[in-house]
Amino acid sequence: MSATPNVRMEDKPARLTILIDAEKKKAFEELCASQDITASQVVRQLIREYLAQHGVEYQPSLRPRLE
Repeated sequence: MSATPNVRMEDKPARLTILIDAEKKKAFEELCASQDITASQVVRQLIREYLAQHGVEYQPSLRPRLE
C-alpha cells in the first residue's frame, strides 16, 4: 500500500536531476524503503508542499488512478 493513496499520478512526467552526496542518498533511500515509499514519491510531495507554502498555484494534468 502506498503512503499517499489519494494522490493521482501526473501526466507527462518531466525529469529533475539533483546532485547530493552518496551517503545522504543512501540514507534517504533506506529511510524511504523502510516506509514503503519511493524516493520519487517523497520528492514529489516535498515539491507540492514547497509550492503551496509559497503560494504558487499550478494545474497539473492528471491521469486516472489504476484501482
